[in-house]
This record gives sequence, C-alpha cells and structure tokens, in this order.
Amino acid sequence: MKFASLREGGRNGSPLLVDRALRRCLRLENLAPSLQRILEDWDRLTPELERLSARLEAGGAPEAEPFDPAACAAPLPRAYQFADASAYVTHVELVRKARGAEMPPSFWTDPLMYQGLSDRFLGPQEPIAVADEAWGIDFEAELAVILDDVPMAVSPTAAGQHIRLITLINDVSLRNLIPGELAKGFGFFQSKPANAFAPVAVTPDELGPAWNGARLALPLVSQVNGEEVGHPDASVDLTFDFPTLIAHAARTRALSAGTVIGSGTVANQDPAVGSSCLAEIRMRETLDKGEPETSFLRFGDRVRIEMYDAEGRSVFGAIDQPVVQYEGPPAVE
Repeated sequence: MKFASLREGGRNGSPLLVDRALRRCLRLENLAPSLQRILEDWDRLTPELERLSARLEAGGAPEAEPFDPAACAAPLPRAYQFADASAYVTHVELVRKARGAEMPPSFWTDPLMYQGLSDRFLGPQEPIAVADEAWGIDFEAELAVILDDVPMAVSPTAAGQHIRLITLINDVSLRNLIPGELAKGFGFFQSKPANAFAPVAVTPDELGPAWNGARLALPLVSQVNGEEVGHPDASVDLTFDFPTLIAHAARTRALSAGTVIGSGTVANQDPAVGSSCLAEIRMRETLDKGEPETSFLRFGDRVRIEMYDAEGRSVFGAIDQPVVQYEGPPAVE
C-alpha cells in the first residue's frame, strides 16, 4: 500500500491511499483522521486498508480521485520523533578525510544518530527557504522508515518487524553553520532546518525483492537544476541497516508509533555513481584538486530526488523543491 497526506487536512494532513502508478487515490478521513492515527491503530485498520487498496488497483473504486503530488504535505506532516543516522559510514569517512580529521574506529561499530526537527516536515514540492546563501545550503538524499510502537531494548532481529512504511527524505543542511555547532559538543540545531519528504510512503511489500527486510536495493537519483548529481545504490556500502538503527534508537527508550528513522546520506564508495549531497562532491574535489569547485545551492536552484524500481517506475514520487530566500515573518502593524 502507498499512503500520502493532503495539506488541506491541517497540521496533521488528511490521509490518502494511493495506487502503485501514483495516478489515483482514495480519501481515508472516514477511516482515520490522519496517517498518524492509522499507524497507531495499524493492526485493526489493515484488513480494510488492504481491501480498499485492492479495489483501487483493480479500477473498481469510482470514488477515486486523481493523485496530485503538488497538493501533498509530507506523508507525516509532523511526527513525535525524528532520529537521523549516518548509516553510510563511507560518507562520514570522506568528509573527515578531506578536512584531515581521523576516523574514530567506533564509527564503524556504533551508529551515529541525532534527534532532529520533527514538528514540521515539508511537503514534496514546498520550497527550501533559507535566509542567507552564505550558510552553505545543501540537500541530502536519504531513505527513512516509519515505525509502529517499538519496545525499549528491542533486538535488531525483532526491530525490523516494526517497520510499517518506507519513504525518501531531503535532509536539508546548512553546511557552514555545522562546524560551529559541533564545536560546542552539543549537536545540530540551527544547521538542520525542516526536511522534505517524498509524496508517498509505502509498505515494505510494495518493494518486492528490492527490499530484504533491512535494506533497499535500488538507486537513489538526485538532480540539481535538471543535472544528475548521483545515483548510488541504497543497499551498497551500507554499514548499519534499518533494524540495527532501530535497535540503536530504542536501546534506552521505547519509540512511539510514527517515529521516523533516517538513514543519513546515501553514499557509495564508487565515485562513478556520484553523490547524494553537494558536500560529498566538494570533498572529493578537495582531495583531488586541493579545493572545492562545486558551489552549494543558490536561490533559484531546484533539487529533485527520486527512486525508480527495476521497471523504471517511480516508487515514492519525487521530492522537487526550489531554493528560495526567506524574507522573514510578516511585519506586525
């Protein structure tokens, strides 16, 4: 099954069931007021959702409407918790190498993870609004899983059973603010504004053999202004799979239904497949040429992130965002 949320549903969105072709959808507000409520009542609602999905795929749902990604919020417009990891350690290694920093051995055995902004996620076509280009605006193409209730101290073996939905994220980063924040030893905050999500989140069974319960074996394609930046395979050079990340997050706390776990920037060691962020490209340029040549995002640029199945069909729909200058809140008269 594939799910989306309309912006018209307010801060929590109005839930939709979307067909595999991403062309038609059914409104679900009579079944549940939001996707968050569906996740909280997953076992009870699943039989009816599966029945509706079968009708939609068979063309037997006359009440279906055209699916419009531009009308969508994030599948979960806000969540109780967002924890972002760095599961592709080769990405971290490259960034640290370019600035001459040693790679702690523990990075290969103990996942990096931080708690990010979750009270407001951006829809797939909402602009990336930043006040100053000098902050170093970058995109980061990631995978994410959305969970049901996860008990504290869950094992990696059991953790994968709690994955209800999978989607894509653009984890926007303000690169030139990161060093100062990390130097304080207290993590990201100002350098990590609101993230954007793909139009739909899908159940694992929709992914077929590309999903093995822990990782997704499909390329993640990123573009800036219509030019490809990279297409790394999300299953390659993955140091920590999703069950491992979930178990790490739940080591000392239970995770509530609707918790989002991000993979971090999808990255392969092979430079021929490109990158899922501009910082990685700049790091390779620094290592090869002594300094970066690629600039960070500028106002007027457009970022597109999408994943295709083996037949070339879009799995989650596209994140397609312009970069705009934030003008500040309206003046109070």
